[in-house]
Amino acid sequence: MKPKVVILCGGKGMRLREETVNRPKPLLNIGEYPILWHIMEHYAYYGFNDFILCLGYKGEFIRDYFINHKNIHCDIQFNLKNDARHILSDSDQIHNWNITFANTGLETNTGGRIKIIEKYINEEYFFLTYGDGLSSVNLTKLEEFYRQKGRIGVITGIRPQSKFGQITIGEDDIITGFKEKPLLNDYINGGFCVLNRKIFNYLRGDCSLEQEVFGQLVSERELAMYKHEGFWKCMDTFKDYKEMNEMWERGDWPWKQCRED
Repeated sequence: MKPKVVILCGGKGMRLREETVNRPKPLLNIGEYPILWHIMEHYAYYGFNDFILCLGYKGEFIRDYFINHKNIHCDIQFNLKNDARHILSDSDQIHNWNITFANTGLETNTGGRIKIIEKYINEEYFFLTYGDGLSSVNLTKLEEFYRQKGRIGVITGIRPQSKFGQITIGEDDIITGFKEKPLLNDYINGGFCVLNRKIFNYLRGDCSLEQEVFGQLVSERELAMYKHEGFWKCMDTFKDYKEMNEMWERGDWPWKQCRED
């Protein structure tokens, strides 16, 4: 049985208040579909079709989006009196996904949300990511890396792009070149994690996965990092949201078309 994919979808997206006042961040569109849809398609490309969505802020919007998806994209014959629905033609946009909608609370921390869905995880390990980040990470290689390391957790490490351009100078303080927003040397947590069921033993109360649990795993040498040098981008601000849609309009879809070999 393939591992489930847990996606954290409960945050309020405060740095995107212009858009999230009326809908949760995972439902913000990139092109025709929400960023959450693109994330799920990425996992489905590698054969992982069983999802658990940890809902919180405006979670009912996410639930209703998927429950009504077939009504929107298929031809339907509907009897008003009997409330009977008949699908006349299916659509290529309808995927064979199993989705569990888990209400994990409005203010719950990331660790607390994962603890709540423990009852839905029967496999030895599961995937975990955030509902606002896209990547070209090869999930098959990530899963193989997890098995090789034999640790409780693996996170995908990415090198973020600097927000600023850099200047290089010579010994005489004469500028020798410019680097337009280069990649930084240090790695950060890019999501796309693989976690063993043992992680639930570390989730106590309403804890933070990143600050408390990962910190404890590090002290026990139970957390490994899979280095990803390909595409990664998080929809953290309105600028990110705009840039992602500009990429889509140009047909530049590295999370979809150019997955890591």
